[in-house]
Amino acid sequence: MQLTGMLHGAKLLEHVEFPTSEVLGPDASEGQIQDLIKRHGQVFIKPLFRGGVGKKGKSGLIGKAGDLKTALAEKERLYFAEHRHGNVTAKANGVTFEGGVPAEHEIYFSITDDTRFRAPTITITHKGGVDIEELGKDDIRTVPFDALTGLKAFVIANALTDIGAPREIISPLVQHLPKLWELMHHYGMTTLELNPIRMRADRNGRLTPVACDFKCGFDRDDPRVARLNLPDHLFAADVSAFEQEVNELRTHQGQSDVFVINEKGTILAPTFGGGANSLVTEVLGEAASISSDFGGNPPYEKMKEVARICYRHFLRQSNVLFIIGGKSNNTDIHETLRAMGDALREHFSQHGPTPLYVVVGRGGPNLVRGFGALAEACDALGVPYRFFGFDSAISEVVNYAKKVDEWMRAEGRAQIAAHLGIAAPAPATAHATVQATGQTVAHHATQAADEATGHHAARAITQPATYAPV
Repeated sequence: MQLTGMLHGAKLLEHVEFPTSEVLGPDASEGQIQDLIKRHGQVFIKPLFRGGVGKKGKSGLIGKAGDLKTALAEKERLYFAEHRHGNVTAKANGVTFEGGVPAEHEIYFSITDDTRFRAPTITITHKGGVDIEELGKDDIRTVPFDALTGLKAFVIANALTDIGAPREIISPLVQHLPKLWELMHHYGMTTLELNPIRMRADRNGRLTPVACDFKCGFDRDDPRVARLNLPDHLFAADVSAFEQEVNELRTHQGQSDVFVINEKGTILAPTFGGGANSLVTEVLGEAASISSDFGGNPPYEKMKEVARICYRHFLRQSNVLFIIGGKSNNTDIHETLRAMGDALREHFSQHGPTPLYVVVGRGGPNLVRGFGALAEACDALGVPYRFFGFDSAISEVVNYAKKVDEWMRAEGRAQIAAHLGIAAPAPATAHATVQATGQTVAHHATQAADEATGHHAARAITQPATYAPV
């Protein structure tokens, strides 16, 4: 999720006339807060985080107040609150005040692109307000629908009937929820979630769904996002200099999505494709410096500039340059690997050599030419490498890169540094034994990495580059 909370969510929902709770921003005066409490009985105080940050309620980061004094005390507590969720740490900068919405029923509703169905899909339950993972399967319905015909009322009605939702909430939801597909479709969203939607009763007992929390994600390369005129800072958490530089390269061709995982990581992993990104990020953990997706057939100039930025920020500390992706359908592997190899040459020329081991796992158009171009660059620089083609499982290649990193920490950096004629790093305990007689350091590195990993995969290209199965 890239945008959370009702401060901006309420404005987006106004585009499709979906009812929302009343919300005040961090600049609200005491008189406005007092008036909001008077009209709604209570207010909820929530910290403002840039980007999508979850699990705030469970972390005690949502305040509740029925009087001005308590509201101001909660504002002071939460205004600059810090929150860690998974490997993400975020710092708030402000709070919102949201009027309470009394209700008996709470609804969870989301729309997203689901790879299982290859179609937009709704998820709905009448037991919202909690983590959806805590509910049983009988309480939730996940239903795909046709993007061409849109989200029809009967899809909502059938889903609610199947899970035994109270009859009085079905008609109001059928009238309002299809509007959310219009919002998502017309403004370039990839995901939209409301939790909870509270069913507020009017004087006659008629229920109206009211959005009380909002989350969404955008396809930043979709020109329809520009219709909303949202400020750029909403799409970033605490943006690093590296992320800012890469984000400035956004174009219609090629993705440039990055996130810094660990500023001191020892594996620099430019990744191509969302599926590969998920696997690499999970398996490498904090050994990885960045999480990235540079797919979408980036042109040579863009890929070279992206590589320059990555190298400038992270190559000096990295043991492994790990270029990884699945089997591409349209990305020109020769162009991307040639660009990354040329950028590596320029980096060594401008900033000096650094002990490094290059591991690549890719498939797609012009693969062999791409391997050849990158191998030529590595040979010229004296950097050891190992390349894997489309017939090697990504999971095995990722594990291989991890083992190479372990060997580099132990003794590999010292050996490669000696070969490059630069100062060796501090010694560490050896993890692998290297035979040093009569062979190049680059070949030792491959042998040691193979011994450390127990790896004997076929169709890998290694230095010295013989292009023969190893």
